[in-house]
Amino acid sequence: MRATAIAWVRAAVPSIALALASAGCTAAPPPAAGRQSAGASPRVVSINPCVDAVLMQVADPRQIAGISHYSQDPRATSIPIALARRFTATSGTAEEVVALDPDLVIAGAHVEPSTIAALRRLDIALVQIGVPATVAESDAQIRTIAAAIGRPERGEALVRRIDAAVRAARTGGPAVPALIWQGGGLVPGTGTLADELLRSTGFANQSARYGLKQWDVLPLEPLVARPPRLLLSVGARGQDDRMLGHPVLDGLRDRIAVRPYPDRLLNCGGPTIIDAVGHLARVRRSL
Repeated sequence: MRATAIAWVRAAVPSIALALASAGCTAAPPPAAGRQSAGASPRVVSINPCVDAVLMQVADPRQIAGISHYSQDPRATSIPIALARRFTATSGTAEEVVALDPDLVIAGAHVEPSTIAALRRLDIALVQIGVPATVAESDAQIRTIAAAIGRPERGEALVRRIDAAVRAARTGGPAVPALIWQGGGLVPGTGTLADELLRSTGFANQSARYGLKQWDVLPLEPLVARPPRLLLSVGARGQDDRMLGHPVLDGLRDRIAVRPYPDRLLNCGGPTIIDAVGHLARVRRSL
């Protein structure tokens, strides 16, 4: 019989700590006493949209007591909006989370101290998931989430699907110089998941060429002076962002290919990686 999330956390603290450290995750201290009966499926509340996306793949719907309100926002969701609206959403406050009476809360790296204190007081386990910088780190986080909710085999199945999608998206030939450029000029550089996905699909991230850090801002002027072969623009050009809608980009059509890169593909690891590498592979073939 599968271990419950609370019993699993309490009995395997050393192995959890090692797994979380390698996966960019942290965990609150385990509760002193369990809330669940043996063999019960833990009720989980997620207050992170990237975790929501993983839960949709590995959890039974009845286990999901709540998800992040971002997943019900069409501009921010990483899951189909119709699916997200089947679940209760919270903004992550202690009052909202506790009212759903979960056995386990899974969050991002930053959680309000009041929420952490309330969870400890009520003996509710907390697992925190950071932002993955690699596919391997994302895979480790999926395994952590799936084990915590008692569905490790579903986590392994999702990891296999992601790794297969990355392999299938690999492209031969010379790497195409490319840049992902968000609203305001923000660029993901070396040491980010986006950088690895670019390299995996036949592109060479040009961030370092402009002297940018891991996440940095590239003004319009150096972009125009030394444009990459491909600019993947994140956002609605001409609507939400002055730089993305600047007419000078239209004047570079003979020197640079501009393709959209949906915002949702940049925000999360997990199953989002499947869509991201598929999109990048299609762009690579179109050049």
